[in-house]
Amino acid sequence: MLDSLPTHGVGGSTDLPIPFLYAMVGASWALTISFAVLALAWREPRFAAEPEAGEPHGRRPWLAVVGFVVAGWFLGALFAGRDDAGNAGLGALYILVWVGLVPLALLAGHVWRDLSPWRTIQALVGRASGRADGFVAYPDRLGYWPAAAGLFAFVWLELASPDPGSIGAVRLWVAAYVVVTVIGGIVFGPRWYDRADPFDVYSQVVSYLSPFGRGRVPFFALHNPLRSLPQVPIAPGLVALLATLLGSTAFDSFSASSFWQSKSVSGLLQTLTLAGFCVVVAVLFQAAARATGGVSAEERAELPGRLAHSLVPIVVGYIFAHYLTYLVEKGQAVLFALADVNAEVTLMLSTHTSTLAALKVSFVVAGHVLAVVAAHDRALIVLPRAYRLSGQMGMLLLMVTYTFTGLFLLFSV
Repeated sequence: MLDSLPTHGVGGSTDLPIPFLYAMVGASWALTISFAVLALAWREPRFAAEPEAGEPHGRRPWLAVVGFVVAGWFLGALFAGRDDAGNAGLGALYILVWVGLVPLALLAGHVWRDLSPWRTIQALVGRASGRADGFVAYPDRLGYWPAAAGLFAFVWLELASPDPGSIGAVRLWVAAYVVVTVIGGIVFGPRWYDRADPFDVYSQVVSYLSPFGRGRVPFFALHNPLRSLPQVPIAPGLVALLATLLGSTAFDSFSASSFWQSKSVSGLLQTLTLAGFCVVVAVLFQAAARATGGVSAEERAELPGRLAHSLVPIVVGYIFAHYLTYLVEKGQAVLFALADVNAEVTLMLSTHTSTLAALKVSFVVAGHVLAVVAAHDRALIVLPRAYRLSGQMGMLLLMVTYTFTGLFLLFSV
């Protein structure tokens, strides 16, 4: 039922009937007009006084049980299922976990924290040993770097490894991930999952953009996500983490282009190109965030971290634009294979190309507009009054560049 996984992507340009020039010009105007309106009408920060969300709620036991059952189901399929690319656990990892994590966090907040079987194991071991907070304090200087490294390792497996569909390679990766995650949690306590578990951290960061409850707020308590987004915890490696997510998605589109597909590319070149995309995203953001006057060297060094939350809407917008069809349609096949039932996949998106094209362009543009709003509001706080406008020119130019690049890759597949 579940054939080998297809290359990620949005299909060829024929699947995107919106004229390319119209999409590019419209996106650029949307960003420019948004910034002009913000600069003229939004001169004081509106989210500065928003109280912190506070410590997250206690984990819900029933969700911990659900997490254990689902993890066991997926791992059982991966390690005990077919020994080829049609293994249902392979699809569960690449589609339901990796792509499905984003809409899950947007709809239910950081529910991954409740579902995580690794957190449950850590809690049980911690309770039995009397070391609920671990045996060693997690070093603050590490920040998000372990999570960024883990995310890069995953996107490398998926996008640049010699055979992303190799069941042996995926089993090895997942086994290593489970061992490192469980041991890390036992040694460092829950803080390990907040900073070092790639999937847990990914869910946490996206959850700050959720329009529903997070922290102590009850589930489905509607609120303005632009008020919670600035509360993304700042720590070393945050920009690298988000650049990995954004750069890898851009590379995924690029690697599916006719230009790249026509080349005979070695595994080393694939890896270097993937890393290059991530590095370029990070370097450009660092440069744009620092491009202002009126601040000290120390304050300038802090600006990328203080503005990094503005990348989250772009990441989410690209994920939906790039993987929406993949999640909705291929995800059905994965679920049917996991349940071992014969059912026909409903092609509810790919058969409506005009609607799909409009959705994809809208996701990209909406993500960038939200990013401009988030960056502008934070800039009003962190930039000196005399540089509040000119100090944002670099960031606006970066957003336009990201938009052009994202839409170009979207259409060039």
